[in-house]
Amino acid sequence: METEKVKRSPKRVFVNDVDSYASKYIAKLLCECTDADGDDEEVTSDHSGAAFQVVGTVGEGRAADGPEVLEEYSQPDRRELLSKLMDCDVVIYNITQHAVHVEEALWAVSALHGEIGRFSRPKMFILVSTVMTWACSNPIDPESVELPFTDEIFWRRKAHPNFQQHIALERRVVKLGKTNRKLFSTYVVASGLQYGMEEQVFHYAFKKSWLGQEKRVPVFGDGKNIVPMIHVKDLASVVQNVIQQRPKPFYLLAVDSSSNTMLDVVKAISSALGRGHIQKTIFQEAFFMQDLSVMEIDSLQVNLRMEGIYIRKLFSLSWLCETGLVENMEAVVEEYRQTRGLLPIRVCVLGPPAVGKTTMSKKICEHYQLHHIFLKDADVSFQSGGPPEEPLEVLKRKMMSNPCKNQGFVLDDFPRTFEQAEELFYVEEQDGVPQTRKMLPELVLNLDASDSFLIDRVINLPESLVTEHHYEQEHFLRRLARYREGNMEEEPVVHYFIEQDISPVLLEITSNDQSDWWLLMQKIFTAVGPTRNYGASITEVEEEERKETEERMKREAQERAEEEQQEEEEARSRAASWEESTRRLEEVRQQEAELLEAESGPSRKYLMEHVMPTLTQGLIECCTVRPDNPVDFLAEFLFKNNFTDNQQ
Repeated sequence: METEKVKRSPKRVFVNDVDSYASKYIAKLLCECTDADGDDEEVTSDHSGAAFQVVGTVGEGRAADGPEVLEEYSQPDRRELLSKLMDCDVVIYNITQHAVHVEEALWAVSALHGEIGRFSRPKMFILVSTVMTWACSNPIDPESVELPFTDEIFWRRKAHPNFQQHIALERRVVKLGKTNRKLFSTYVVASGLQYGMEEQVFHYAFKKSWLGQEKRVPVFGDGKNIVPMIHVKDLASVVQNVIQQRPKPFYLLAVDSSSNTMLDVVKAISSALGRGHIQKTIFQEAFFMQDLSVMEIDSLQVNLRMEGIYIRKLFSLSWLCETGLVENMEAVVEEYRQTRGLLPIRVCVLGPPAVGKTTMSKKICEHYQLHHIFLKDADVSFQSGGPPEEPLEVLKRKMMSNPCKNQGFVLDDFPRTFEQAEELFYVEEQDGVPQTRKMLPELVLNLDASDSFLIDRVINLPESLVTEHHYEQEHFLRRLARYREGNMEEEPVVHYFIEQDISPVLLEITSNDQSDWWLLMQKIFTAVGPTRNYGASITEVEEEERKETEERMKREAQERAEEEQQEEEEARSRAASWEESTRRLEEVRQQEAELLEAESGPSRKYLMEHVMPTLTQGLIECCTVRPDNPVDFLAEFLFKNNFTDNQQ
């Protein structure tokens, strides 16, 4: 009779800061787990086979990378957060990256412990801590420094001075888990320095090596310190096993089996990505590194030989990098490139002489920060009497160099024949994997123009450029004829790329106008796609912002000055207009007054002679008599005197 399967829902798991480095990959692995991935119960799930539902907090304005996380909480208050934690079966707090998480983790484990009486089902609390809580531990045997620290003697650990809060939290987590382990079990997973995918604490070395801007990658201190490490995905696997296996030990070391020194690590990174050169420098120089936090700088000084006994004894881990970073450098570098999108851009530019290949190649290199590979790079082989095939080997070595493998290249005006292409891009297989694809351009630009256009362009070039590019008339015409003949062959060079499933992009050049050239370059940038390089550094961003701010302030000041000058000019114009208007108005008034004076003279004389004497007498008489109705009195006076005057 078959065993009846128990039906239950997926475990609900909380992960703090789920959009950060380690937390993100822990959450990602848990989201990908199914019930068949090692749980000790035979179960079926009502959630499409998923073993876990992951929820968690995210930073302000950020979101978890990927759709797997069921719920995200941005800056919840303590009451809301406790409610979310109470809904979970497992609570994971990662404090390996930011010390600010220590205080919240302490509150979370204490708050959950205080609510044990309200638990509807058992809960688990996992603290992902750091080996820095072991950094100042005394040797197990002073006479045998080769003996590693193990999680079986975790009680002997002593923390780095800057990680005292971390070790206090570890002890608190362990203590609270002993109260009622059936209902509330707690674990501490002390992680080695994490690497993989985005590289975290080792990113400074990866970035400097990849950029290749400095001849040597710095090693802070003497580099002899042994660095306990673990790949971030292996750390996630340890956490998964803790949840599913519920081991008896509550303190576990999560470290790989390597015992590499910091010198080993940086040397391996520089060799895989850069020039392979390193330089020891005083440790204080690390504090001037923009990409390193104080917590990371402290971690780079750790010197511990460690062995995780319990994870090997109790778990059947599917290790990704059990033997460590140095021995798995090639795979880790490939992860690093893929995760950060630092993929090389490889372009080949072909075409007849004088069509503009080198100008275009340089523009592409400048825009994408690529390496310009030109046949002149191998001319020294001909000058020194080397064999004909040597220039191809020189070009091939350059194309396979770390800088070209990191950023990419633009191959200018080569290969020119089908046979040259076969020889240039042929690379022997490694471990049965063809390597040719790692050198092939992803985009081939085939420029062309009419012979008359090219001849006219050369004729109008300055003499210095004609000499530099060997465009003298006879030489240029021979090169042009040779190019045309090569394209008429049965297997021209473009056929090689077509056979490799790379379709050349034909670009017809018909104008020397700069605007047309600019439009052509925009089409090319669209065809190539976005950059796959590091963005500007913090310092570069700040410098660019400073320049933009200065330019904006200068522009605004100039605009204000122009506005003020314009306002002053307008004010002066208005004042002048007003003054002119006032002057003209005054002239008009004066003219009107003079005209009025001239026109009113006879009337005024008439009134003064015939009206005013009688009217004045009437007014005087009215004032003397003071009649009740002065108007009637005055009218009667004027009528009487007018009658008298008329009779006289």
